[in-house]
This record gives sequence, structure tokens and C-alpha cells, in this order.
Amino acid sequence: MTSLGVLEKDQVVFPKLGLDFHINDTAFTVLGLEIKWYGLFITLGMLLAMIYGFTQMKKYGVDPDRAIDAIIGGILGGLVGARLYYVIMSWDSYSDNLLSIFNIRNGGLAIYGGIIGALAVGGLIAKIKKLRLLPLFDIVGIGLLLGQGIGRWGNFTNQEAFGCNTDTLFGMSSGSIQQWIMNHGSSATLASGEVMAVSQPVHPCFLYESVWCLVGFVLLAIFAKKIRKFDGQIFLIYLAWYGLGRFFIEGLRTDSLMIGSLRVSQVLAAICFIGSVILQLVIGFKVKRMGTDYQLYVNTEESKQLIKESEEKRERRINKSENSDINKKENK
Repeated sequence: MTSLGVLEKDQVVFPKLGLDFHINDTAFTVLGLEIKWYGLFITLGMLLAMIYGFTQMKKYGVDPDRAIDAIIGGILGGLVGARLYYVIMSWDSYSDNLLSIFNIRNGGLAIYGGIIGALAVGGLIAKIKKLRLLPLFDIVGIGLLLGQGIGRWGNFTNQEAFGCNTDTLFGMSSGSIQQWIMNHGSSATLASGEVMAVSQPVHPCFLYESVWCLVGFVLLAIFAKKIRKFDGQIFLIYLAWYGLGRFFIEGLRTDSLMIGSLRVSQVLAAICFIGSVILQLVIGFKVKRMGTDYQLYVNTEESKQLIKESEEKRERRINKSENSDINKKENK
């Protein structure tokens, strides 16, 4: 295997790719406050996912004007859920310093908690706004893959979410990773019993998951219109796709949240994948039996009427704004 020397704290190397560079986890400073790359990547991922989602709303029969509160609420709920999940699973690290719970600039967000929080809060607001949940969840599923694919690069800037030693093409290391291994002994032993060596590269699990999510985003975005037979199907495919990839990637990681000897995220990934496949088969068979009696929500009269009313309101607002501008010019 490739043997590495002692690396500087912010030095990152991909030895077989010939890459050797330095990266600071702080992007810039504003009035003495350090703005971390981690937060910027998370924010960028959420922003692009939201923008993409709004471009797809009408294709799924969802009124964008009525959905905006649910989307914003879902984002806030996702952030709170992601942090709470991580804190609960790592309570020993926070029990002596409760204020550290609110410091997320250096990481500490768990995707499963984020999904639960986003669906719970966003779903509740959607129900209050009388939005159909399943077509909205289809949009959210594709958006989540985009957001997760970009957000994972925040883990890279923090030098976290890495795996066990490897001699593969994409093996990497950094000064921070070497320090983590040394802090856990001259060799860190994983739950699986595998021993980690400081001098060897490790799996860049953040990269694997980022690529997996972005590929999934592209595939679902391209083929959703062709393969979507019932409302909620795309979200179920999202759960299966993400669950499948996360199950294998989680098995490589060194920082998994554990309950006993079980990797929590790996168990949840398996549940998501198996549950999704079963539901797709059951619902798909039911929809097939219904034949033409089943309609996607976007094809219903209710959806068409709501979209029509939304467009008329938007047109009236535009006309009102234009008339106001004209009156101001005339008064001048």
C-alpha cells in the first residue's frame, strides 16, 4: 500500500491521483466571525435544491405560491432535525457543554434526522395549506439528492466522513485525518475489528456519497416523467437509491453513529431500501389493477384549477405592478 509521511494539518493528498494541496475550513471572516466552508456548502445545496424544486412544481400539479411556506418550513425543520438526531446519538460529547449543541459551523448534522425533520415540518405546513403531499414529496426527493450531493463537500472541507484504509485510486489523507487516527491510539481499531494505520490513505466516503447522490439526481430528473406511474413513486425511488448507496458507504466509515455494534445509519439505510422496494411493488400493482381509474394528481381537475387560479393571481399582480409604475411616471 501507498505509505505517507506526516502531513500538515490543512494538507490534503490523493497520492495515486498526484494531488497535494492545502485547504482551510474557514472560507472568510466577517466582523470577526469565521464563515466555514461547511455551512456554505450546506446552504448552497439547500438553495439549489429549492430552486430546482420550484421549477418542477407545475409539472407535478403543485401550486408554487402555496408550496413556498412548506418548502421553507421543511428546510428549517431539516436543519433542526439533522442537529437533534446527531446530538442525541452523540450525547456524551454534548452533555457537559449544552451550548455546544447550537454550534453547527464545524459539522454535526445527520442526514436521516434532516429528512425526518424536513418531512415532518414541511408535511405539516403542506397539510395546513391543503397541498397534496405525495406529488410534493416526489419533488422533494429529487431535490434532496441534489442538496446532499453538494452538501457532502462540506464534510471534505472539515476533513470528516472518511473511511478505513484503502489502496484504491481515490484513496486520500490529510493532516487532520492522521491526527484523528493518532488520537485514537497509534492505530485506531474500528467496530469491525479492522486496524487503521496513520501512514495509509483512507476512503473518501464524502466523495463516494456525493457522486452517488448527484448521479441519482440526474437519473431521476431525466426519467421521472417517463417512469412515474403514481404520486409518491419518485420519493420512494429516492429512498431506495439513497438507502442502497448509503448502506455500502456507511460500512466503510470510521465515524459512524453506533448503538452497540450496529451502525445506526447502515441499519436505517437497509430499512429505507427494503421498505421502499416493497411499497413500490405493492402500490405499483394496485395502480396497475386500477388502470385508467387512477390519475396522477397533475392530471386531475383539482390540480388544473388550482394552477390556473395561481397563474391568474400572478398575472393580476404583474398588471397591478405595471400600472403602478405607469402612474408614478405620469405623476412625475
